[in-house]
Amino acid sequence: MLLKGKNAIVTGGARGIGKEIVMAYLAEGASVYIIDLMDSEFLPEMEEAAKKNGCTVKFKKGDVSDEEGITNVLKEIIEEAGTIDILVNNAGITRDGLLMRMAAEDWEKVLKINLTSAFLISKVMVRHMLKQKKGSIINMASVVGVGGNAGQANYSASKAGLIGFSRSVAKEVASKNVRVNAIAPGYIITDMTAKLPEQAREAFLNVIPMNRGGEPKEVADIAVFLASDLSSYVTGQVIRVDGGMSI
Repeated sequence: MLLKGKNAIVTGGARGIGKEIVMAYLAEGASVYIIDLMDSEFLPEMEEAAKKNGCTVKFKKGDVSDEEGITNVLKEIIEEAGTIDILVNNAGITRDGLLMRMAAEDWEKVLKINLTSAFLISKVMVRHMLKQKKGSIINMASVVGVGGNAGQANYSASKAGLIGFSRSVAKEVASKNVRVNAIAPGYIITDMTAKLPEQAREAFLNVIPMNRGGEPKEVADIAVFLASDLSSYVTGQVIRVDGGMSI
């Protein structure tokens, strides 16, 4: 029970990697607030896990890219919970396409949801965590934010920006015992990666030394580590979970 008694917020927690992070946190005793635009079919499963482990899980509908709306949701959560110890900025989308064919709308939408949302949410939550002199912020980046990927200029830019954002904020708040880190997953088997063309999936697998895609739980395990006291002296880091893809 590495997170017993802690309260967490996970954006984009309805499914995929976010859902696995929620389940992993509940298994470790943390109470979790999920923020997502879409309802989760897994909520009954989450509630059962929470009951089993003596914690709670609550769903809050919210658009992470809407400053006024998400600020109100966060204030509501803080008022309910009292303290928030962990924030996971996980919400993200893709709108892939070659640069010459990419619409400005697709560029702006990806940057707004993947990067600007982390700014909007962290701005509120950093103020809260600084007052309580503790907290862990975990931003979900990607290996393509480190190395780039053809056909994903918008997504790569958003994740590269998230890495720079994480490192900068980590320097701002470290003296107050607030830690900020990023996780950079590689090819993880989710609904999002399932939408990739077969050729693109094969290209990923060909450059993974472990010869397989990752499981969402393998990313969630790192999110547990970064949220727990096991990583109390870790901040400003980008942990790659990619089966050796970036070696």
